[in-house]
Amino acid sequence: MQTQIDLKTLLQRIDHKGYPAYKDTKGSYDFRNYVLSIDHVQGDPFASPSKVSVHIKGSQAKFPTELIRIKCRRIALADYLLRQFGRELEKVSFQAKGSGKSGLLSVSRCGQEVLERTACQIDEKNGDIVLRFEVGFPANGRTINARELEKIFFDFLPQAAARSLYYGALDAKVVKKITDLAEDQQYIREQLKEKKLVAFVANGSILPRESGVSGRPMKEAVKFQSPASLEVELTLPHYGTIRGMGIREGITLIVGGGYHGKSTLLKALELGVYNHISGDGREYVITDASAMKIRAEDGRSIRKVDISMFVNNLPNGKDTVGFCTEDASGSTSQAANVVEAMEAGAKAFLIDEDTSATNFMIRDELMQRVVNRADEPITPFIDRIEELFYTYGISTVLVAGSSGSYFHKADCIIQMNQYQPVEITEFAKKEAERFPIPEITKKASKEMGISKRTEAVSQKDTSLRFNRCVRPDRAFREDARMKIKTMGLDGISINHDTIDVRYMELLVDSEQLSALAYLLKYAECHIFDGKRTLTESVDILEKILAEKGLAAICESSYLPCGLAMPRRQEIFACMNRYRKIGL
Repeated sequence: MQTQIDLKTLLQRIDHKGYPAYKDTKGSYDFRNYVLSIDHVQGDPFASPSKVSVHIKGSQAKFPTELIRIKCRRIALADYLLRQFGRELEKVSFQAKGSGKSGLLSVSRCGQEVLERTACQIDEKNGDIVLRFEVGFPANGRTINARELEKIFFDFLPQAAARSLYYGALDAKVVKKITDLAEDQQYIREQLKEKKLVAFVANGSILPRESGVSGRPMKEAVKFQSPASLEVELTLPHYGTIRGMGIREGITLIVGGGYHGKSTLLKALELGVYNHISGDGREYVITDASAMKIRAEDGRSIRKVDISMFVNNLPNGKDTVGFCTEDASGSTSQAANVVEAMEAGAKAFLIDEDTSATNFMIRDELMQRVVNRADEPITPFIDRIEELFYTYGISTVLVAGSSGSYFHKADCIIQMNQYQPVEITEFAKKEAERFPIPEITKKASKEMGISKRTEAVSQKDTSLRFNRCVRPDRAFREDARMKIKTMGLDGISINHDTIDVRYMELLVDSEQLSALAYLLKYAECHIFDGKRTLTESVDILEKILAEKGLAAICESSYLPCGLAMPRRQEIFACMNRYRKIGL
């Protein structure tokens, strides 16, 4: 390993040379308090910035063991350090002058959710910290301006690191509060199953956001208060006693007038699969970690999915047990999304009537009288919703604003009134008696033998099998230079093909999408073999990620700074939307 003096000497030697001479800086340099590693050098000042990392020994960072030994606390601490370091870099970004991206200092931009990222990692054994970021190496035109890079490496960077990456420089009470919050959030998530809950929304939570494009809480918003009948109490390891609304396993219906907070509550429940930062307002909105948002997705690709639970006897005789299409309709796409979520292990479905296919969700009595059941290939969701819970153990939280048919099926009905929840189950059930459920829907319930409310059966019905084996795509193995890039939260581009992920609504960060691209490539090259099922393949990926982290799937000389951990459900969803996957 070289010293910081060696780096300064090298920079002086290559000053005013052609930009490619910057390649000589690649390597590691001891700055005494940390090691600076130049992992990848950009080709010119207009190209993607250079990749740089700072490595700090745990003995120098001096964070207490109790902050890092538990995974959720360690991830929360890494998230906090990354945000602090990012604020320091933002103050000096572009203060080093030059052409193109010269002087850029950039780290991952974190949202309201706390995610495990490659940008900042802490070793659970010794507390070593690695923080990865990007630097635009300065140049005038395409001539090296090494004096400006000296400012970055010997002035800006040491100050930023000293102020943000060492325990002694930070407010110990704030650091403890952040890691305590993460442990409390994890505790609630673990308690959900024990208490037979799908989700928990703490009293005092702020659910509305300041705008449709902002994740920050709305100022002066109505604070959430649970109905007394749904209120549960938890005693957290650090916060102590907390009360809030518990959404029980089963079928929960959320109703109310327009703009009264139905979709706002559902959105909070969707994002409750992630921990949130302090001050977000949804810190204690916690949802079952496997929950999936289910919606219609016109035009998506479907590959050999058994949608016969919902669609049968198509007029053209098309197979619905191994259903394939390149251009799904609203109903077939939503049916596939349900079955694929079941395959991914989801134990809760979150559904908004506004983003669902009407004919998939409900057929009213008049329509059933006019169009004979034998002529309708779709079995609507309302006829399967109880089966999903009592046979497969999958709960449903459904927002409905126009159809009252689900009143008959719901175990709990919540009305949102000016952003406050009111339980109206008894009242709604009584009113529903005046509007009898269609006979065909009654028959569906009787056939499933669920006239009496009993505890949900956890094991899956053997009639539904997930046995899609995945063949490898030779192109991934033969073309090492295959171009894979991400497009925000919209899609992944693989050469000339695009995986459309716009409707994977529980993806919250573009870095998760970048990780999905790496996971797909790794699986194509090392896991898919034509014998393993998709489920077995994702199981292997999950095990690798759990044991070795995201570094294990990045086959490059350095670990990219811009990857964030996706959930198992999003790994499945991404692969299901890749049109060329060999299913």
